[in-house]
Amino acid sequence: MRTATLALLTGFTLGVIAPAQAADLDYGVLRGSDYEPEVAAIDWNGIYFGGHGGYTSASLNQNNVFQQLLAREFFMRDIESQFNVSSYLTTPSARIGGASYGAFAGFNYQFDEAVVGIEVDYTRFDREGRATNDISRIMTTSGGMSEVVSLAGISATKIEDYGTIRVRGGWAFDRFLPFVTAGLAIGRAEITDSVAVQNYGYNAQTYAANLTATTPAYVTRHGYASFNPAYPGPRSSPNGEVQTVPASPELISKRVVKTVGGLALGAGLEFAVTENILLRGEYQYVQFNDFDGHKVNLNTVRGGAALKF
Repeated sequence: MRTATLALLTGFTLGVIAPAQAADLDYGVLRGSDYEPEVAAIDWNGIYFGGHGGYTSASLNQNNVFQQLLAREFFMRDIESQFNVSSYLTTPSARIGGASYGAFAGFNYQFDEAVVGIEVDYTRFDREGRATNDISRIMTTSGGMSEVVSLAGISATKIEDYGTIRVRGGWAFDRFLPFVTAGLAIGRAEITDSVAVQNYGYNAQTYAANLTATTPAYVTRHGYASFNPAYPGPRSSPNGEVQTVPASPELISKRVVKTVGGLALGAGLEFAVTENILLRGEYQYVQFNDFDGHKVNLNTVRGGAALKF
């Protein structure tokens, strides 16, 4: 009787305990080595801010930056009305590059895998580029004046810093977020345009007539430090006589500090190290509007890190 009772109690105990233990088992272990626990998806929603650094290449273009300066210099002169000498001097484009750095902040809103938001950034560049050119021309006016015009110009453009405000859109692939941006840019620029102007001439008709005249007439001239009417060519007088020497060039210039606007475009890839630590690589293109004949385009490749809340 005792043996039968023990057997019944043992069977009842096993019947209660065994299902309870089976309920606690992780059946994923039984699925083999290919089974991986589910990873929580990254939540891209929230405010973030961080810093960036990289390399910026700037393309500088100048369009008729000297013409206004020279038009004032030759105003009411026959060489301007007859030959348009203010348009002679042009400048080639220039390119500069160097390190840039700054900060950014923004806000993300995520629905499903799509992520949209708005971002602002500030970039310090502080680089200057220069373009130079020179030209000389000899011309004879309708009044008989033989004129020499020599122009040497320097055009400098400096981009100190700039900021952008952009909308941002991306598509989340777990911890990766490729994105594109577009918006407006505003920057501080300093421009300096200067021209060394040398213009001298004499009345070639009077000089030619004096070669056969009994009594030489006065040879009208301008722009000389010294002048020999018998030898009007520079440094052409015989030794011991007054040399014809043109006056030194006159420097005319302008310097302007401008606040300039433009457009900003970009694309990049962001990686979530954790829910709150983000790393990114990014390309940004900024095109500023024309300012006083100067045009600037910026191409920047940079990396950054941010905290998200």
